[in-house]
Amino acid sequence: MATVEITKDNFKETVGKDGIVILDWWAAWCGPCRMFAPTFETASNKHPDIVFGKIDTEAQPELSGAFEIRSIPTLMVFRDGILLFEQAGALPAAALEDLVRQVRALDMEQVKKEVEERRNKEKEAPKA
Repeated sequence: MATVEITKDNFKETVGKDGIVILDWWAAWCGPCRMFAPTFETASNKHPDIVFGKIDTEAQPELSGAFEIRSIPTLMVFRDGILLFEQAGALPAAALEDLVRQVRALDMEQVKKEVEERRNKEKEAPKA
């Protein structure tokens, strides 16, 4: 599957569904972004069951602001609607493949349990 363009109009729908979604935050003027693009595209073709989305930070300032994107490229990985990974900087192809392998191997039932426990603790914490 080729990469898909992610906008404020399709972000929640794309990221919120079951499965793995890998997002590349980028801009046309960004040299490292342009260097990473072929690596990202190759990975998208290699893993057709994963959604590989690109978010143009210039065209989507609301999304960029909401996620406090300060450096590009920034890579984010969601699985079943949960943000699992976020890192600024281009990854080499081998590191991207390793990231995909690790995300596939996660026990999402355990991850969801941990997220729920964390939310419950935050609710119980006294407000300062």
